[in-house]
Amino acid sequence: MSDLHYLPITELSKLIEARQVSPIEATQAQLDRIAALDDALHSYALVTADAAVIEARNAERAIATGRRGGPLHGVPLGIKDLFWTAGVPTANGTSIYRNFRPQEDATAVRRLREAGAILLGKLEMTEGAYSDHHPSVTPPVNPWHSSYWPGISSSGPGVAVAAGLCHGAIASDTGGSIRWPAAANGITGLKPTWGRVSRHGVFELAASLDHVGVLARSAADAGLILSAIAGHDPRDPTALKAPVADIAMTDSDDLRGARVGIDRDWNGQDVDVRTQQVLKEAEEALGLLGAEVVEVRVPDVSDAVADWPSNCAVEAAVAHERTYPSRKEDYGPVLASVVEAGRALSGVDYQRILLRRMALRGRFDALFKEIDLMLLPVHPFAPLTLETIRTLGEQPELVDKLQRYTCPFDMTGNPTITLPGGFDDADMPIGFQLAAGHLREALLVRAGVAFQGATSWPRRHPDL
Repeated sequence: MSDLHYLPITELSKLIEARQVSPIEATQAQLDRIAALDDALHSYALVTADAAVIEARNAERAIATGRRGGPLHGVPLGIKDLFWTAGVPTANGTSIYRNFRPQEDATAVRRLREAGAILLGKLEMTEGAYSDHHPSVTPPVNPWHSSYWPGISSSGPGVAVAAGLCHGAIASDTGGSIRWPAAANGITGLKPTWGRVSRHGVFELAASLDHVGVLARSAADAGLILSAIAGHDPRDPTALKAPVADIAMTDSDDLRGARVGIDRDWNGQDVDVRTQQVLKEAEEALGLLGAEVVEVRVPDVSDAVADWPSNCAVEAAVAHERTYPSRKEDYGPVLASVVEAGRALSGVDYQRILLRRMALRGRFDALFKEIDLMLLPVHPFAPLTLETIRTLGEQPELVDKLQRYTCPFDMTGNPTITLPGGFDDADMPIGFQLAAGHLREALLVRAGVAFQGATSWPRRHPDL
């Protein structure tokens, strides 16, 4: 079947169920495409081809004997390389853990296996999931244009999903690492409520900020993957016990009754014209789907944006205390500087940050009692070139702008979905976000499914 690699999970799953496509055929199509394209795209840190073929054969036998495990059974997926995978090198983007082979799967990985998914391999990421790759790692390449940024730590998953090298991936977001790659690569990113997915067996960057989530080609696909990995886990006491059965709802074609909040001042603050046009078109589409647009005033997030680097640094210092400074020479300069900053921050200053976080969360909780969803940018400018990204260290104000619409929702733990909403003059994708109250992932998926059913953006792919 032509273009099998770009099929959404919802369609591929039906074909597998109907025995029109076999798990072996679907898996081999992905492995062939990886072999053909990934030498140039560098999205995979490691391809586990032999294991994937075995898993596909097992899935085919199970389905043939009437033991289909659900919509992910036989579907090839990728894993960001900070999720422990039993017996498989899990490097976390570092040189220190390059040869680390966990003895068990992360809970999210185990749940994908239990759902019957085929795991193609480990997807490349920045060092320790912070902002830059280790000097020994070749960064992933944006499949739309090699001169453009592919996003940050989940860039490998973002590139692989967009390029048709897996049908979806699990990833993580600490300050924007699901949302930036989703926007940069023209795909869907679902960052759930903090604690919605177990972090057991996931390398930490900053424990109270790390969100385990999904990158996929559509909101429906993202909902299917999240429903498989979400839920309470005794191995992670912070994993929430809320029900997950409704997350994968995929039959939405309208948004009647949903109140969508828009803060026009915040959404327009130094936001370029093309990004504002994407937001305007998204607002119009949501309105046509029956949503009620409500003017709101978003709580001031300037403290959260300013506090995020220090908050992350302190928690990164804790996460790396076993290897830093004892193996300082094995660290890249960016992650080392983050850990150093965390070690230097006083307990008093850290406590002030925590108090401000608590207050901000309370203000957003109050806002989401008035509205159901909030429409906002991913960042205030059109897609960034690699040349611009290389100057971030010299432009702190640009970093603040980049994080303005992402890191506040890591600080509060609110869920968001990132959706492709248009293209710039260079034919590069532009995304936007919808945010919601805690544990309202089902509503985000419903909104994403409705929006994507009424627009053509998720059906556009890089010309590879």
